[in-house]
Amino acid sequence: MRRRTEPHLGRVNAVVLVDTSVWIEVFRTRGFDIHRHVDFDDIVTCLPVIQEVLQGFDHERDYRLAREAMLALPVVESPLGQDVVDDAVDLYRRARRAGITVRSSVDCLIAACAIRHDLALLHVDRDFTNLARVSSLESRELRTRG
Repeated sequence: MRRRTEPHLGRVNAVVLVDTSVWIEVFRTRGFDIHRHVDFDDIVTCLPVIQEVLQGFDHERDYRLAREAMLALPVVESPLGQDVVDDAVDLYRRARRAGITVRSSVDCLIAACAIRHDLALLHVDRDFTNLARVSSLESRELRTRG
């Protein structure tokens, strides 16, 4: 997965794992254009993100459309193995030892998936900014306002 070179541009693009916090902006905010932030061909997902995104839909039609869209993306770490869980636990414990409280253990799973595949993580969630302080996570915080 690592990095992809576009030969005609001579540019190297990072493959990006887009977090739930960004997908919430995509699905809820009229006019939000994810393409302004990342090339759609460079987006991947993981099962914890899919779960978090889909469990937020109330209406069946919206759920089905979102499910189809999410499952059309390349999925890393599917199925989730014990080694990913172990990496997530290590991230959580490392953060805690550094005095950082991670609000969601699912965020540790998502971060572990990104780290294991050398993916940039696009997010609107301070947990990832904090996890990047204690790991090799490449955190890209999306500025959605102002």
